[in-house]
Amino acid sequence: MIITLLGGAGYMGAGIVRDLVSDRAIVDITRVRVCDASREKMEALAAELGDPRIELVDLDVATPAALQAAIAGSSICINCVPTLLGYQMRIFEAALAAKVAYVDLGGLGTYTVKQMAEHERFQAAGVTAVIGAGADPGMSNVICRAVADELDEIDSIKLYWAAELVGEENPVLVPPYSVSTVLAEYAHESTQFYDGRHVTCPPMSGREFLDLPEPWGRCEFMHSPHSEQLTVPLADGIREKGIKEFSWKLHLPHREHEAWVGLVKAGFGDFDRPVEIGGQKVSPLDVLNKVIERNMRENAQNIPEQDSHEIHFAIGKGRKDGRERTATVEVIVKPDDLYKPYVDACTSMNGSIAAQLILSQPMRPGVFAPEAYFDVPTYFRELEKRKFIIGKRVE
Repeated sequence: MIITLLGGAGYMGAGIVRDLVSDRAIVDITRVRVCDASREKMEALAAELGDPRIELVDLDVATPAALQAAIAGSSICINCVPTLLGYQMRIFEAALAAKVAYVDLGGLGTYTVKQMAEHERFQAAGVTAVIGAGADPGMSNVICRAVADELDEIDSIKLYWAAELVGEENPVLVPPYSVSTVLAEYAHESTQFYDGRHVTCPPMSGREFLDLPEPWGRCEFMHSPHSEQLTVPLADGIREKGIKEFSWKLHLPHREHEAWVGLVKAGFGDFDRPVEIGGQKVSPLDVLNKVIERNMRENAQNIPEQDSHEIHFAIGKGRKDGRERTATVEVIVKPDDLYKPYVDACTSMNGSIAAQLILSQPMRPGVFAPEAYFDVPTYFRELEKRKFIIGKRVE
């Protein structure tokens, strides 16, 4: 099998490659085609991993012929190009044209509705696409499916993600993932599902405090734009159970949360609209990225070792066998040496899991969100292989 990764030398793409060439693979991979605009990053990744199956392809995704050539002949295409760069639909359509299965990592739901609308075209062409298949979205969707499976009738499912850093306070702001994604999570409106319909909610609204076990403690959660709320309440096996409420809320580490709020207050939430400086138009996002990168590079010696703890959980309320029930499913990711080579092990490992599960079983043509495609027990077994801790309780 040939697995092609677009943006394969970026933070998430490189992590997926690491997982694909590890001893956790469940499919016979003959080639991992890493396609990226940065030859330097690709060569560094290949040298680090030293796996002869890795093939490097210089790629500008804005060039249609080059994009088609990169995808052609693959068993599956994993799109790791940052969504907010604007190439999502172009790559999605290129996979359809090449009749190659497709996976992406999502991206705040920016293109989710447009992609889902192409289900019949993909189905008619015999092509499988699973969209939003990282951690959040991705694993989180499967968590929601696990909750829904515990209830006969569903009133609500509330989905949360919280991260916390343990160790000496970091004097340097280190983004947890792409700066544009974090800013969008804080500055953009979100679509949530309330009173049985999708509604638009203001940025940083829906504030809610929950007391979680240490190291998270008391956490403030807020609405954030994501794709889970666009697909989960409409999914077969969930929609017909009468769900009236579905929300997705975020909590970033306490001190980092304050920094991102401050940047949005300063105007960086409008990161795509150029500002004029000395007669030149510049992107606020480009400026912020360069400043953050320079600060991280020049102050690398001041960045302390910190342990990252994540908890992804969904709480469903409804009825089972006629009795009121609350079902909670959680996935906890604690520090482990396994994750040290990864920037975001949770997202990249889940991208690898999704691609391999698609390849390991007869494919279902069409466009699917993860909760509609993956079998919960099979998916959870792959998480456990990667030392993710799964918990479930029904009260």
